[in-house]
Amino acid sequence: MPTLDYDPACLPDLLPLYYRRLFPFPQYYRWLSYGGVSKNYFQNREFSFTLKDDIYVRYQSFSTQNELEKEMQKTVPYKIDIGAVYSHRVMHLTTDTPSQHNTVKSGTFQALEKELVFDIDMTDYDDVRRCCSAADICSKCWTLMTIAIRILDRALREDFGFQHLLWVYSGRRGIHCWVCDDAARKLSVAARSAVAEYLSLVKGGEETVRKVVLSDPIHPFISHSLTVVERYFPQYAIVGQDILGSMESIDKVLSLLPEDIRKELNNFNKNEKNPMKRWDRLCALVEHKKSSSKKSGQYLDKEIMLQYCYPRLDVNVSKGVNHLLKSPFSVHPKTGRISVPIDLKELDTFDPFEVPTISLICEELEKPRPDEGEEDEIKDKENEQDAGERRRIRDYKRTSLAKYVKVLDRFLEAMARSRKGEMLRKSDLQKEF
Repeated sequence: MPTLDYDPACLPDLLPLYYRRLFPFPQYYRWLSYGGVSKNYFQNREFSFTLKDDIYVRYQSFSTQNELEKEMQKTVPYKIDIGAVYSHRVMHLTTDTPSQHNTVKSGTFQALEKELVFDIDMTDYDDVRRCCSAADICSKCWTLMTIAIRILDRALREDFGFQHLLWVYSGRRGIHCWVCDDAARKLSVAARSAVAEYLSLVKGGEETVRKVVLSDPIHPFISHSLTVVERYFPQYAIVGQDILGSMESIDKVLSLLPEDIRKELNNFNKNEKNPMKRWDRLCALVEHKKSSSKKSGQYLDKEIMLQYCYPRLDVNVSKGVNHLLKSPFSVHPKTGRISVPIDLKELDTFDPFEVPTISLICEELEKPRPDEGEEDEIKDKENEQDAGERRRIRDYKRTSLAKYVKVLDRFLEAMARSRKGEMLRKSDLQKEF
């Protein structure tokens, strides 16, 4: 179903309704509380709000779900960022009392924990995508995000042993990953840097022509990554991006090859116009050079594939414990799209343009429902304490947001099962026989 046209001018009118009736506060609180195993875990978390007219408010904290809910409904943030869990309660300076500040000794206030996070932005691929640039995306270049998720998800699970990864569409041009395992949240800056560097393969700025250099033997992680890239490369790069179509794009690819192969390919390409056959010829020449050379490690074709398709991480986001990252279920002010969790079971069919906008879900919410009537109102009045939560569940289930909340529900259930299993294991170890 296509998203409803979105007008940014309508955002101030739509956000109050979104926070009042659609934002999944119970699941959100359950996620960031992590089962309440650690005391004050949610209470010491930093939230940052960007309000209308780019008013930026950092260092906010909330004691309960209800407190967070009321504040968001009151201030109506255009953007929500999540920060670290600190050693003490994080309170905005304008609302703190002097006595509250004096209870924290100088130098003891510090960021202790945060999810290991990854931020992948399509703009970082501008040197290798031809269909779009800057903040623009399309179905062709979105394949890069699919490749990134497949490579990183496997590595984080199999190479590092993490289990609880929440992949989220940013709402405009990229994706985020929240690694929520207890061990991941406790990682030091040095450990986070090591993980980020391990996963980084494309190196160098605009002035660097050859950004991927492989050595022999190829590391198992790179071999696994190549398996993913090789699956998507022909259709994405050769057909979709047509990287061997125009002279300009061909020259860009040939600049990554040695002079002798470039010369042969230039002669071949004069008579052969089929891009796929041009690529096959390139691979054959590389293979021939590899077999005839005394030098080991001639992986030029693989380096090209990785340079054009391998995920490009913003490593600074991953390294810092106190770095802010946009919250799931935020609304992107420019596109109106909700920042939603991605179901990896449907990764290849995920379409960012099908993600609901705030305009769409608010319109869906306002449509009358035939089975809505007095029975619901009676249930709400019988137990006012649960009425708000029941209404919100009924509300979001009537909209296109429902399937994305369900993805978060499944993620939370898996984390709860894991916590229960760990507690049972620890209990068994403490028993005396």
